[in-house]
Amino acid sequence: MAEKMTDAQWREFVTYGTRTGKLSTVRADGSPHVAPIWFLLDGDEVVFNTGERSVKGRNLARDGRVALCVDDDRPPYSFVVLRGRARIVKDLDEVRHWATRIAARYMGEERAEEFGARNAVPGELLVRVTIDKVLAERDLAD
Repeated sequence: MAEKMTDAQWREFVTYGTRTGKLSTVRADGSPHVAPIWFLLDGDEVVFNTGERSVKGRNLARDGRVALCVDDDRPPYSFVVLRGRARIVKDLDEVRHWATRIAARYMGEERAEEFGARNAVPGELLVRVTIDKVLAERDLAD
């Protein structure tokens, strides 16, 4: 039987290993756009990088509403959906700091600096999403 996750449980779930998130943004015509992302939690914010000319980047510059789904696709199945508003940061020192930390999670410490440098150039953005709503359930097929 499915059960709701506590605050501590969903935070542990979304930060476990290298789970990616599926980020939904709002297109200019109001339709959804979904893309996979690498991310970290920073307190009550989700932090990730994107290019300002990417679909995500353009959508977020116009409309900061987002939803992020992180799931475990193995039985007994669990998921977390985070909703909130995005804030764009262009300061390249901050972009590099977070790009390096994100890369450490997904590529390992040995490649973190490489990816941090690659993602800290003009046109790359840091996005911080303040989490407004959490839907988190575990053991859906138990």
